[in-house]
Amino acid sequence: MPEPDLAAAEELVAAAQALDALGFMPSKSGNLSLRTVRGCLITPAALPYAALTPAALVEIDLEGTVLRGSRRPSSEWRLHTAIYAARPEAGAVVHTHSPFATALSCARQGLPAFHYMIALGGGADIRCSAYATFGTAALAEACLDSLRDRRATLLANHGVVALGRTLAGARTLAMEVENLARQYLALRAAGLSPVLLTEAELREVFAQFGDYGRLT
Repeated sequence: MPEPDLAAAEELVAAAQALDALGFMPSKSGNLSLRTVRGCLITPAALPYAALTPAALVEIDLEGTVLRGSRRPSSEWRLHTAIYAARPEAGAVVHTHSPFATALSCARQGLPAFHYMIALGGGADIRCSAYATFGTAALAEACLDSLRDRRATLLANHGVVALGRTLAGARTLAMEVENLARQYLALRAAGLSPVLLTEAELREVFAQFGDYGRLT
């Protein structure tokens, strides 16, 4: 079977290091993956992103068996493989611990339709999942449930998951979730209550987005 090409591995490393530089993945937290013919290429466990190289990435099948690489896959490999198994349209998964979205997840609250860009997540809100211990099958199941008809979710007391057809799309969505969380928390910190978009207004948003709102 063919191995993942070097360009894909380099893209994954560059994306991980860029998100780390933004403070989205502190202390080796968070993880990224790309779908491959055999499963997925995923960032390894316990390696600082500044030291990450294409050779350090790990390819696994959807059962978690290591197919290529000498390091252990990310502790969240179950979450990634569960998404690829359940969502055939997903070509990449980005999981971050970005500060504002993670703070909101620690209140076990999602993001309502306070801004039209919420529609990039695929629906009228960005949900927060039920809580489950990191690295477990239970977390993968909770994540999948929260991602139902959505492209992004918060993980309770944990962080953010975003999927995309491409790595660039998943990364952009994860960054937008963080931006929305920052705006939402700023609004609440100012003592203001958000005025939520109505169903009719959201329908207009989705119609206006057209192809722009599709999975990228």
